[in-house]
Amino acid sequence: MGIGSGIALFVIGAILVFALNIDTGGYVDLDLIGYILMGAGVVVFLISLIFMMRNRRTETVDRTAVDPATGERVTRRSIRDNEPLA
Repeated sequence: MGIGSGIALFVIGAILVFALNIDTGGYVDLDLIGYILMGAGVVVFLISLIFMMRNRRTETVDRTAVDPATGERVTRRSIRDNEPLA
């Protein structure tokens, strides 16, 4: 589940609460189900944002080689920062 799932749950809950006016005979309270879905959507959305922000990674690659012309040892370092929100 991700951000899209949280938004979808919230929208479905809002439709049940505010747009539908169906009489189910007292067995099912669509307003309560809608509010529960809206709350679940907000929780899923926030949890997805927290996991996305924590998923920052830094990748470091060191390469060592010998320069054929001078015989010196050469080290090249590559740093890549994978930030999803940047």
